Amino acid sequence: MSDVSTLPSPAERHKAAEHALSVAEQADEHAITLESILAILRSTRLDDRAARTLAIEAATTTLVGLRMATDHQRSSTVEPVVGAFARLRTDLHPLVRYGDLDVQFVEPPATGRALPGEVAHAARAIVRSAVLALVDQRETRRVRIQWDCDGLNLLIGVRDDGTGELTAHDDSLRPIVERVTALDGVVSVSSTPGWGSSMDIRLPLDPPAEPEPLSEAVSLSDREREVLRLIMSGARNREIATQLAISDSTVKFHVSNLLRKAGARSRAELVALAR
Repeated sequence: MSDVSTLPSPAERHKAAEHALSVAEQADEHAITLESILAILRSTRLDDRAARTLAIEAATTTLVGLRMATDHQRSSTVEPVVGAFARLRTDLHPLVRYGDLDVQFVEPPATGRALPGEVAHAARAIVRSAVLALVDQRETRRVRIQWDCDGLNLLIGVRDDGTGELTAHDDSLRPIVERVTALDGVVSVSSTPGWGSSMDIRLPLDPPAEPEPLSEAVSLSDREREVLRLIMSGARNREIATQLAISDSTVKFHVSNLLRKAGARSRAELVALAR
């Protein structure tokens, strides 16, 4: 007879079921991709060049998706910066092995602070996207990738020897800029015509500090605090006036002051900021 204590808990069974579903969905996606690639290569309506281009795009999209899914599963872990950088080298190995691109890696210091899983995952995805954006310029033959840590941030540098026409407003860099911004990071791009482009990225290693409650972030009178508390409870102006024994116009005055002090445009936004 089995020992009841060895049986998985409901939470463990739920987690296992989610993992099994994720694996099944990935298998389906890969099967669809392989079928698509075979269909492309067998097509009689495409010449060799067009078929090769479409097949490469399908394979690349799936590989990037697979890596992102794998990274997402590990996003709750912490990775040594050297190990995270080694995984990046592995990710970019096909470009070095099968293409004409010369990728140079500048190792981060071994004593650098470990990276939160989310930062390590995002950093690899950002660098992969940056390299592909640089390669798309066609003239790029060499890319230099450097990681460093200053204790508070992961510092990423990506440079190429392309035409030097890339700008921060380039459409190919928009996903990178959005991702860096979402992590409270900063990205800058500089280019010199004929000499190449340089992309410098700073990703904070710690999540942004939680904002202070509105009542502590701005100066409020005792009456304004009472009005704010009632607004957060869902009370309307008439109800607030009744509970505080003040006039409707006084309530409107306090609400107007609260909106101004909080920089809010509506009661809903005021409540969101207060929480």
